[in-house]
Amino acid sequence: MPHGEHHQAHGDRATMLRDAEESCLRRGAQLTPLRRRVLEMVLEADQPVGAYALLDRLRAERPGAAPPTVYRALDFLLAQGLIHRIERLNAFIPCTEAAHGHEHDHPHQFLICRNCGRTAELSDDSVVAAVAAAARSAGFSPARTTVEVEGTCGACAAAG
Repeated sequence: MPHGEHHQAHGDRATMLRDAEESCLRRGAQLTPLRRRVLEMVLEADQPVGAYALLDRLRAERPGAAPPTVYRALDFLLAQGLIHRIERLNAFIPCTEAAHGHEHDHPHQFLICRNCGRTAELSDDSVVAAVAAAARSAGFSPARTTVEVEGTCGACAAAG
């Protein structure tokens, strides 16, 4: 069954941060203050956010922050399934499914609006099944499926 709306629709930031901390603890991982702050900045963004935009914001708080600082934090958050990387945009969004106890490697699809940049995360097993069937027909054995769809969101279409 499909899930997902705009990436912050599943709860407030405080709840999502608390859920992220609990998820990390269950896995024996540590959400350090820096990692937590980078996650918080991704949650605060109203659209996918790039690593250098995160670095600029972090430098305002921690002048010595360098690109490896942000990239290590993002790698950790990706590995924990707390954020996703939107390859097409080279940017990051929070995982809307993480707070609902889904595995951090769940199948996902992204709907990316060309006009406003908003991105919706879906987790529709029928999409994964269709892609896997097509891949098998071509003699390919898929390991992971991520689909990124560009278009126009409902709000932009309604506006005009």
